[in-house]
Amino acid sequence: MSYNPFLAKPKNIENTIMSFKKLSPKPYNKNEVDPYTRVRCILMNGTEYEAVWSKHHFNRHCGDNDIRRAVGLIRNCEQQEQKLIANLKPADENVLETTIGYEQLAVDLTAILAQRQTNLFVKNALDFALLEDFDHLYRYANLLESDMGEHAEKYVGSYTEIMPGRPTAAHHRHPYDNIKKPISNMSADPITKCDVSIITAAEQQTMNYYMNLGAFYKHQKGREVYTEIAMVEEEHVSQYGSLIDPSMTMLDDLLMHEYIECYLYYSMYNDEVDAHIKSIWEMFFEQELSHLHTTLALVRKHENKDWYDVIPSGDFPELISFSPQKEYIRKILGETVNNTSYFEDYISVSKLSDSANFFSYQKKAVKDVNSMPSHIVIEGHINNFKEDYRVQDKEHPVKALRDRKVDNVNLGREK
Repeated sequence: MSYNPFLAKPKNIENTIMSFKKLSPKPYNKNEVDPYTRVRCILMNGTEYEAVWSKHHFNRHCGDNDIRRAVGLIRNCEQQEQKLIANLKPADENVLETTIGYEQLAVDLTAILAQRQTNLFVKNALDFALLEDFDHLYRYANLLESDMGEHAEKYVGSYTEIMPGRPTAAHHRHPYDNIKKPISNMSADPITKCDVSIITAAEQQTMNYYMNLGAFYKHQKGREVYTEIAMVEEEHVSQYGSLIDPSMTMLDDLLMHEYIECYLYYSMYNDEVDAHIKSIWEMFFEQELSHLHTTLALVRKHENKDWYDVIPSGDFPELISFSPQKEYIRKILGETVNNTSYFEDYISVSKLSDSANFFSYQKKAVKDVNSMPSHIVIEGHINNFKEDYRVQDKEHPVKALRDRKVDNVNLGREK
């Protein structure tokens, strides 16, 4: 059944302000929580982070203080939402354990969005980064067992396989190759418009997490792994962010942000299995309706437009529901593991000219591939445990990545 949030009757935004006591809810139990509940918490934390920072940028580029006050009130409410969601993570879940959840989110969300895409160019972008986040999950999982003696399967459950993707050493590309062609907000399918914004926010949250917390890791080897992968997340955010239509006005963009937040909370509410957290998604959906309609009033007053001028179809697209994406990931691995990014396109690394930016950047940033932290963490695990750590239902779909006693770092980076 379709749902159009523009036709709903929202609460008064002033009545959604929460007390500080309410911002510290009961956290989930890291040993009992459903992995996809953890994933939903990470996704919505990232969504609110994006909401807050986009409105700070708005504040810095708008000269009308009446508009800035209205946006500031929404931003304050979303800061409260972000704090509450962040506090759902228990204090005894450490940086690396949470990281496993970040990468599971990146893998399964990207696969879900890719399969529903009507825009082939956006689908290719999703499929490309999917294999890189998949490899990051594998490398962090090996670090987890090496450092803590814990299996990442405890945190991802049976939902997500853990095995090599496109090797992380192959992810380091020239910045020119991460800039893509933007979609048109007026002509793009509603799902496409939502997906490019959703995945940008999700990857941006991962990038920020690694940028800030990686340096707090307990030893130098781990710090270096986070540093390397954080640079890849910079590439992913550049790629996805460049897909967003840059021609929207600031208020159009603000309305789109609020619409997507409503859509995501509605999706999370319908997908959630934890009754306590489900009630939080419901509460925040109602709060976001008030943010949406406050923004709509600004659009009507200051741009003489209505919601259908910005979002022609107000009905929510197909809701996001988390489920295992193993077979799709295996398919994309088998078909595109050797791909790299080339300006607006994605091609096999074997088809690049010797003078391509990719190779010149690799020579400067990687130099000795055997010294790369993402490789060293696997080599160290193999030395200690006689093989790498994996969770796979059957044989790896890529023959070159089947040997559990060798870390292949040449696939996707050498012709």
